[in-house]
Amino acid sequence: MLTIQKVTKHYKGSSKGITDISLTIEAGDIYGFIGHNGAGKTTMLKCVAGIHGFEKGEIFIDGISVRENPILCKQKIAYIPDNPDLYEYLTGIQYLNFIADIFAVSARDREGKIKKYADDFEITSALGDLISSYSHGMKQKLAIISALVHEPKLLILDEPFVGLDPKASVMLKEIMRSICENGGAIFFSTHVLDVAERICNKVAIIKEGALVAAGRMDEIVQSGQTLESTFMEVVKNGNTD
Repeated sequence: MLTIQKVTKHYKGSSKGITDISLTIEAGDIYGFIGHNGAGKTTMLKCVAGIHGFEKGEIFIDGISVRENPILCKQKIAYIPDNPDLYEYLTGIQYLNFIADIFAVSARDREGKIKKYADDFEITSALGDLISSYSHGMKQKLAIISALVHEPKLLILDEPFVGLDPKASVMLKEIMRSICENGGAIFFSTHVLDVAERICNKVAIIKEGALVAAGRMDEIVQSGQTLESTFMEVVKNGNTD
């Protein structure tokens, strides 16, 4: 589903970025990506989403190169940043229809999906309001719905649980599992390590732009440990041994 091969991206005039990152996310995976602030998580996600270019390496989505066919790749994914920048002069329903138009979702299909997800996230009554009147949590919910309306094969999420109320967090976890059960995949960053440990089957840990551990959750987190204790050990020592 997603193959990242030796990707390097550094910001001009800065040592920050990512170096020689390689990961494979397969259909059915809920893949957690964790690290301290500034470790390179968002940079990696933006490279996958086609927002950032990169100096070295390759990224393939469903076998298609992000470099060579960026539009085709974007048709297969949805990306939700940690702080969604929405068009606040639109109403919620106008924004969702705008996104559905971009992905050529039929009127019938979008109507059903918008109703289902808006009801699930309890913002149906606010869809006629301007997005500028929404709270941060409501904007996050709207961004999630917009990402789901075209049924992406790969969902890329940057800190998706920040700003969500407990009920919405549970709903998002159920949706993530459903996507994977239907042949999709999830690649997401998070600081909420106990949540990642419960829902992810694979995890990668990044430190100062470089991978220090990656693999199946049960291989990274040894018996008697937690993801939190493993993370602290790995970022201190640089490996899981």
